[in-house]
Amino acid sequence: MNYQKEQIKQGITLHQIHTENFKTNLYAIFLAFPLQKEMVTLDALTGAVLRRGTQKLQTQEAISKELEGMYGASFNCGIEKTGDNHILKFYLETLSEEFLPEPEKLNEKCLSILLDIAFDPLIVNGAFKTEYVEGEKKNLKQIIESKIDNKAKYAYDRCIEEMFKDKPYGLYKYGYVEDIDSITPEKLYTHYQDLLKKCKIDIFCSGRLEKKETIKQVQENQNIQKLLEREPQYVINNEATENKEKVNENIVEESMQVTQGKLVIGLDIQNTQENSRFIASVYNAVLGGGANSKLFQNVREKQSLAYTAGSNYLRVKNSIFIRCGIEIGNYQKALDTIKQQLKDMENGEISEEDLENAKRLIVASVDTISEEQDTEITYYYGQELSDRFISIEDYKQNILNITKEQVVDLAKTIQINTIYFLKD
Repeated sequence: MNYQKEQIKQGITLHQIHTENFKTNLYAIFLAFPLQKEMVTLDALTGAVLRRGTQKLQTQEAISKELEGMYGASFNCGIEKTGDNHILKFYLETLSEEFLPEPEKLNEKCLSILLDIAFDPLIVNGAFKTEYVEGEKKNLKQIIESKIDNKAKYAYDRCIEEMFKDKPYGLYKYGYVEDIDSITPEKLYTHYQDLLKKCKIDIFCSGRLEKKETIKQVQENQNIQKLLEREPQYVINNEATENKEKVNENIVEESMQVTQGKLVIGLDIQNTQENSRFIASVYNAVLGGGANSKLFQNVREKQSLAYTAGSNYLRVKNSIFIRCGIEIGNYQKALDTIKQQLKDMENGEISEEDLENAKRLIVASVDTISEEQDTEITYYYGQELSDRFISIEDYKQNILNITKEQVVDLAKTIQINTIYFLKD
């Protein structure tokens, strides 16, 4: 097993993925805390300001220059919504020490810089630097306002917003324009300090690493030593934690200047058994997982009702989203055809070939997990947040074991929650 984890302090976990598939090592730090309406904009702004400078490297230029001198190491950070958690993510990628022209402690240096960015930001007079906060407020405003530019993504986000109205998952990960102006450097720094006391902290190291050496580097780092033990406040999200009440179909239509209609349908899965995530993955692949799927074949190919037609399974919320780009005038016909596919699956109209194609598609995608370091880290972090652990090999085996009967049984528990249509 190439993956191991250990607790550094209560609420702070180090994960190591030993892999020799790459010439690089990838370090990541994730801070997880519950999504809250009044905090969501502050969270997004915090991540943006943290990347601007540390006490040692006080500008983005200084950080970039330092990384350049480390054989072109690269840094990235962002904010993500995973289930009902908001996650601040920091990544640093560097060349593995054994490929350096001469020996140096590059791993320790990288880890140290990344921990500084997350935990030792530039503070001026007891607050974040005003210039950085004001600059990032403008950037954040632009990001939020530009969400309508990508119409397919916008329609998907709006369907989620409607489906999870007044619930944490319905919040937009970058927050809201109306909250930005009132944020001061002092208020933001207080928010950051509060987060640090309560959040769940996970540190990932992937590559050709010495396990004991890495633990020692993390434990002895001054930033880690300063952090207190915590009862981490975050939300465990998996299919068994999602209690879905029966709902009436909610139809939302919105008009905008679009040449192509965007139809997004949110489905609730009522089945919350332990292994239902594997059955739901197979169900979703049969429904809209690829070129052999029912949606692609029937809505797009046979009836030419859509330019694009597919679906994705959102495991953390035990939901499936059908997404189609259609001619605006084809709305009703496309909707009826989609509903017919759901009905057919409920009635057991799934061939052995459908099932095999679906399983092959999932296994092929699971096989690519270890081909990219960040994808592998995301896989293990997802397990950490859902409080489930399953190896990649066992995951594939679970998929291969799914039967048609299980898929049909699951199909009977699926209902439409929200239909969102973006038209002209």
